[in-house]
Amino acid sequence: MKPEELKKVVREKYGEIASGKEAEAGSCCCGTSGCCSGSDYTVFSEDYNLKEGYNPEADLHLGCGIPTDFADIAEGDHVLDLGSGAGNDCFVARAIVGETGKVTGLDMTEQMILKAKENCAKLNFKNVEFVSGDIEEMPFGENTFDVVISNCVLNLVPDKRKAFSEINRVLKPGGHFCVSDVVIKGDLPENLRQDAEMYAGCVSGAIDIKIYLEIINDAGFEGVKIHKQKRISLPVALLSGYLSGDEIKELNEGENGIFSITVSADK
Repeated sequence: MKPEELKKVVREKYGEIASGKEAEAGSCCCGTSGCCSGSDYTVFSEDYNLKEGYNPEADLHLGCGIPTDFADIAEGDHVLDLGSGAGNDCFVARAIVGETGKVTGLDMTEQMILKAKENCAKLNFKNVEFVSGDIEEMPFGENTFDVVISNCVLNLVPDKRKAFSEINRVLKPGGHFCVSDVVIKGDLPENLRQDAEMYAGCVSGAIDIKIYLEIINDAGFEGVKIHKQKRISLPVALLSGYLSGDEIKELNEGENGIFSITVSADK
C-alpha cells in the first residue's frame, strides 16, 4: 500500500471509532475490534483514572502509555499533542500547564477533531485547541512549542523520519518531546505487516526499536531516553491466522516481539 492509501485506512478506521460505529472501540488493539477478531485487548491502554484533568468522555483507550507522566511539562508551557484523538492527553496536559499555558491537539481525522472540540466545549477550556492536519506536514511555524507529546500514533505515520523532523522543526530551542509508541524487536512475518487492518491497529506500522531510535537521533535530537517499556502479548486468536504455534509462543514470550515504549529527547 502507498503512504496515502495507508493514511486513508487510518482515517477511516479512527473516524469509525470517533463516530461510535466501531463497536467497543476500547476493548481491542488500539480500538480496532476487527483486527483482534473481537478479543479483549486492553493491554495497549493504561489507566488514567487518577490523573488530574482526566475526562472519561475523551478517553477512547487508544493509547499505549501515558506520555504526560514523563514529559516534564511545566506550568505555562505550550504543549502539542500529535494524534490527539478525542482530547484525552490534551486535557491531562492542560491540568499541568494551567491557565497560563496552552495545549494544541493535532489530528488528521475530522470526526476525532469534532469529538475533541465537543469535549473541550463541555469543559469550557479557553486555552485548549484542536487543529486538523498531517503529522508529516504540520500546519505550525518553527519554534512554536515547548513540549510535544504523542500516544500510540507515530507508528501509524508512514514516513517516520519526516514526522520526527517536523517535531524538531516546531519545537522551540531547548524544547523536548515525549511519546508513547509501539515498536518491534526482531522480525514480524511479512503477511502480518501487510495486513491493512493490523496497520490501523498499531502493529504492522511499527518498526524495529533500533531503527526508531536511530531516526530520533538522525532528526537532531539529543539525550534520548526510554522511560518505560512493556511487552505487548497479542491474542492467540489473532496471530493464529499468520503464525504457527511455535512462532506465536516465540513472539509473545521470547526476546523478540512487540513492545510499547515511552521515549523522550531534547532539541
